[in-house]
Amino acid sequence: MAGPARDDAPVLEIAGLSVTFGQPPRAVEGVKDVSFSIRRGETLALVGESGSGKSVTALSVLRLLPYPFAHHPSGSIQLAGTEMLSAPDGVLRDMRGSRAAMIFQEPMTSLNPLHSIEKQVGEILAVHKGLTGAAARARILELLSLVGLPEAEHRLGALPHELSGGQRQRVMIAMALANEPDLLIADEPTTALDVTIQAQILDLLADLRDRFGMAMLFITHDLSIVRRIADSVCVMKDGRIVERGPVARLFAAPEHPYTRALMAAGPHGAPRPPATNAATVMAAEGLKVHFPIKTGVIRRTVDHVKAVDGVTLAVKEGHTVGVVGESGSGKTTLGLALLRLISSNGPVTFEGARVDGLKSRALRPLRRRMQVVFQDPYGSLSPRLSVGQIVGEGLEVHRIGDPAERDSMVAQALREVGLDPDTRHRYPHEFSGGQRQRIAIARALALKPRFLVLDEPTSALDVSVQAQIVDLLRDLQDRHRLAYLFISHDLRVVRALADDILVMKDGVVVEAGPAARVLDSPDNAYTRALMAAAFGVATRRDPPPSTKVEAPRPSP
Repeated sequence: MAGPARDDAPVLEIAGLSVTFGQPPRAVEGVKDVSFSIRRGETLALVGESGSGKSVTALSVLRLLPYPFAHHPSGSIQLAGTEMLSAPDGVLRDMRGSRAAMIFQEPMTSLNPLHSIEKQVGEILAVHKGLTGAAARARILELLSLVGLPEAEHRLGALPHELSGGQRQRVMIAMALANEPDLLIADEPTTALDVTIQAQILDLLADLRDRFGMAMLFITHDLSIVRRIADSVCVMKDGRIVERGPVARLFAAPEHPYTRALMAAGPHGAPRPPATNAATVMAAEGLKVHFPIKTGVIRRTVDHVKAVDGVTLAVKEGHTVGVVGESGSGKTTLGLALLRLISSNGPVTFEGARVDGLKSRALRPLRRRMQVVFQDPYGSLSPRLSVGQIVGEGLEVHRIGDPAERDSMVAQALREVGLDPDTRHRYPHEFSGGQRQRIAIARALALKPRFLVLDEPTSALDVSVQAQIVDLLRDLQDRHRLAYLFISHDLRVVRALADDILVMKDGVVVEAGPAARVLDSPDNAYTRALMAAAFGVATRRDPPPSTKVEAPRPSP
């Protein structure tokens, strides 16, 4: 084991790291000969698509890969002067959380759903600092204030599900900072967040890095985030670093073909203009969805949450209406109300007929012509059913064709989305994220719908896969004259797909109009804030961070 780190030495130094999974002769290489270093106050971004080895490299730093399935046949990881690959368990426990901490992508699965925020942050202080009681509580409040959690004192007893996505991520950051680590590892910490919350979290991380003088390893597939927060970049492909360098140089003149492909990836183009005489497929006028707030023993209604409050829209054949806004703005609730999956007030017409007053039995024949594709295909596809069973389930429910005809329809639906029909006997876990989303789209298309609600269908995908899905959706719309309600917080994807846009805030449409006009010349201040968060170019941070801890500042 090496001695204490010198002040000018890298906080993290990885040399020739290799990671394999499984046992020879069937061992698979996940990381191959990776080397890089990070000093105090510096942020290095690991960039690449899913499966490139980014997270495997980061998990190796703290020896968090599953043993004995994962092995490190060669290489060295020096963290603050300690060799991690040969460190005994006691040393690893001390290093994890005290010298290095990690922020994971999805805080809802990283936080314990049964424990309060105070207990989860306090556990770290108790294990590493021995702090309990009033001293621990004071430190927890200090940390939560530092990360900009509003009304921190009133949220100590809150459970994770009672916080928004951005608030949960702030709690995760507070836990990571509890022991003022030398290294902060952030693994896709903003992927599932709205653009405005994403901007706040990135600014917060940069600010905290500068205050504490930490080194930061930032993992992402989003190059716009790299430009905003990183000093240097390593581009990974198939477990290897194929290009590295300062952010400015890499963006100005990428050398490796894969880096250039990543730069060019992402949704592009614009939707094809819909026919001027297209029929209206789905429409709503003054649509309202109010959820009652009940209190007391007899559960008396005292108020309502106005999730959707007076929304009017029309979606035509071959036409896409994009719905944008932050979490909690009412986007998904609007989509569910149009599909009649939740009750609402106000006229809703589908194919020219009122559907808002229909009972479940009367709605059932219509459901095959209105379908939905959800955000997370892994969560929306049953792991116990084969792909053929998943895509064919709706055909069976609606009693369309005999078994042989249904199998043929399933094969055709898979071809439509660019998948080999022979894969229909495999299961969801055997496919990549992009392929699973294609399966979810095939499931909806098998019933030959006219109206599709697309609820954040690309947010969890790599930029190159996002581009493929957007191109696929455009192609399918042209072929079948589909009407889309496209819900997203990613305005780059919305620009590539939507003809018209509704901007929602607190259940109300604050701006609506043609996509080009709303995106390029927004009238509403809230819309302008969304555009600035999504498309604004951040300035590079001020140099030479100080290691002095300043007084907490308000949340960005």
